[in-house]
Amino acid sequence: MATKTLRRAARATIAAAGVSAAVVVGTITADAFAEDAQQLTDQYMYSTSLTQFQQLRAEQPNGDVLDWSSDGCSNSPDNPFGFNLVKACYRHDFGYRNYKDQGRFTEANRLTIDNKFKDDMYEVCDGNWACNRFADTYYLAVRQFGG
Repeated sequence: MATKTLRRAARATIAAAGVSAAVVVGTITADAFAEDAQQLTDQYMYSTSLTQFQQLRAEQPNGDVLDWSSDGCSNSPDNPFGFNLVKACYRHDFGYRNYKDQGRFTEANRLTIDNKFKDDMYEVCDGNWACNRFADTYYLAVRQFGG
């Protein structure tokens, strides 16, 4: 009789230890997963060329942890007078959405994302004066109304 009680107690202890380990591993895995998502977001935002970003966006890697959705240039034309600014808008949306999802959407990070948006638009404009003025207008709009 005592042996049965000891076996049950031992099984219960082992089961409890297994559940505890699973919870700890799950927490560690979730934390590592979140950290990976943050590193990927930063890499795609700041260390990847705009052309490479467009290729990644088409493939949407890590779609289970990254938000690749976009509404283009929101209420502004995506291609004003043939200037394809939507490419920059896609990355800008990627930054806003993922930083928000990751709980990192601070005013400082918003400014960094917005400045990258302006840089990307200037890259698309390739020195064209009229295009740069559209880029300036879009940048001012996101600084005023974005977020």
